[in-house]
Amino acid sequence: MKRLAAAMCLALFGSAAGWSQQANGIRKCAELGRLSLAHTTIVGAEAIEAGKLALPNEKDPVYGRLPAFCRVTAESHPSADSKIAIEAWLPLEGWSGRFQGAGNGGFAGSINYRDMASAVLRGDSTAATDTGHTGTSVEAGWALGHPEKIVDFGYRAVHEMSLTGEALTRSFYGRAAGHRYFASCSDGGREALMEAQRFPSDYDGILAGAPAFNWTDLLADFLYTVQTLQRDPASYIPAAKLPAIGKAVLAMCAKDPGAGFLDDPRQCHFDPSTLLCSAADSDECLTPPQAAALKALYAGPDLKDGKTPSHGWMPGAETGPNGWAGWITGPAPGKSEIWQFTTGYLDDMVYDKADLDVLQLDLQQALKKAQLTTGDMLDAVNPDLSAFRKRGGKLILYHGWNDPAIPAMDTVDYYNKAVAAAGEAKADGFVRLFLVPGMQHCGGGPGATTFGQVGALDELTPNNPEHNIQRALEAWVETGTPPEKVIATHLAMEGGKLSTGFTRPICAYPQAAAYSGSGDRNDAGSYTCALPK
Repeated sequence: MKRLAAAMCLALFGSAAGWSQQANGIRKCAELGRLSLAHTTIVGAEAIEAGKLALPNEKDPVYGRLPAFCRVTAESHPSADSKIAIEAWLPLEGWSGRFQGAGNGGFAGSINYRDMASAVLRGDSTAATDTGHTGTSVEAGWALGHPEKIVDFGYRAVHEMSLTGEALTRSFYGRAAGHRYFASCSDGGREALMEAQRFPSDYDGILAGAPAFNWTDLLADFLYTVQTLQRDPASYIPAAKLPAIGKAVLAMCAKDPGAGFLDDPRQCHFDPSTLLCSAADSDECLTPPQAAALKALYAGPDLKDGKTPSHGWMPGAETGPNGWAGWITGPAPGKSEIWQFTTGYLDDMVYDKADLDVLQLDLQQALKKAQLTTGDMLDAVNPDLSAFRKRGGKLILYHGWNDPAIPAMDTVDYYNKAVAAAGEAKADGFVRLFLVPGMQHCGGGPGATTFGQVGALDELTPNNPEHNIQRALEAWVETGTPPEKVIATHLAMEGGKLSTGFTRPICAYPQAAAYSGSGDRNDAGSYTCALPK
C-alpha cells in the first residue's frame, strides 16, 4: 500500500509539474503579443492545445499529432510595399533547444505549415513566411509593378522571418536557441543558399535540396524548353509517348534493368532517333520533329556567345508520377508547370507585360534582360561561403538524378565551385553534396528516395543520423561528425498504405553507391560508397 501511495503521489506530482509548465508557457505565449520588434508587428499569440490545431484547407493528419505549442503570427514591413506574413510555433514543453527555419516552393505565397509541424514534432521552435505575398506556388501576378515584393521574395522575407523567429524563441524560453537550422527544397533550396551567402550568421546548419539557386539561368532553360516543344506544333511530344521513351532509355542504359532507374544518368547517351516511327505515328514512336526536340531537350540550350545557361534534362526522368508529364510536356501545350513558371516569371518580373508571347522571345536577349532586372534579387550563385564557414556553419546539398524540374548538374556545378573557392581541405569541413539515383523533384520516384529530407514522411524514417539527413546535419553541427552516407528507403504502396521497400546508401559526392557483387540488391548492406568507374 505504501508503494502504491508513493506511486500515486509521484504521478500526481508529475502531472502537477507538467500542468505548471504548460500554464507558465500559456502565460509567456500571451506576453509575446506585446513584444516590440523592428518594422515587425505581432498580430496574435495563442496557446494551441495538443492535437487541436485547426488550419483551413489543411487536412494532413500530422496536425492532429502536434503537442501543445504557442502559435505567433506577425507581419513585417521592411519597405513601404512590404507585407510579409510570418508565423512562429514554440512548443510549450520539451523544447529541444533548436530553432528550425522553414522554406517555400515555387513562387511561395503561403506559410509552409507541413514543415513547421515536422519541426514541432521534433521538439524544435520554428518559423515560416509567405515571402510577402499570397497565392499559389505557380502564380506571379503579385510581382507585376512591385519591385520591392520581388526583393522580399528573393531574399529579404526569409531573413526577416529568421530574425523574428529567433527573437520570439529567445523571448519565450528566456534564452537563445543553442543551434539554428534551415531546411527546404526547390525555391526553398535557393532560399537556403541565399541565407548562407547573404546572411551567414542566421543559421548554423543548412539543408538545401534541389536548389533553384541560378534562378535567371534556370528560367532561361525553361524558356528554351517551352520554345523547343511549342514553337513548331509538330515538335510537341504528348505525355502519352513518355512511357515508350522511358522504357527505351532504361533498356539502353540501366545497369540493373530490374531497378527501374539509372544509377548515374551522365553515363547514358540515349539517341532519340532509335524511336523514329517506321510506319504510322503512334504512342510507341517519335516523328522526326519530336525526335529532334527530344535530342535538343537532353542537350540543353547553346547560346550565340557559346555559353550554356543551364544543363539539359537528364535521361531517365521521363516517367513517374512527378516526371516529365507534369513538368515538361504537360497534358497539352501550354499546360506544363515549366510553362507556368516561365510565363509568370518573364511576364510579371522581367518584362512587366501580362500578355507577353514567350514563344517569340530571343533566348539570349531574354536571359540578359532577366539578369539585369532580377539577377541581384533572385540569384544565389556566389560560391564564396567563407563567412558562413568561419562561423562554423555546415551546408548539405542534395538533388535527385531524376529531377524533371531543376537539372541535378546545376547543383553539381555549384558544389564544385564552392569547393574550388574554399579549397578542398576547408570545403571538406563544411559542405557535402548527396545525389540520389531515381529521385524526382525533392522526393518520390523509383529509387530509394526517403532519407529524412524536407517533406519526407517522418514516421517512416528512422530518427537517427544514419537514416535521416536532418539528423545527420544536426550531428555534424553539434558533434562534429560529418555525414559520408545516409541510408535511403524506397516507399511502396501496398493495400492502399505506404510501406518501406528496398534500401540503398546515398553517398557523399563524388562517391556513389556501388554494388559489392554479392548479396541482396534490395539491401543497402550490399553496397559500398566508391568513386564511379
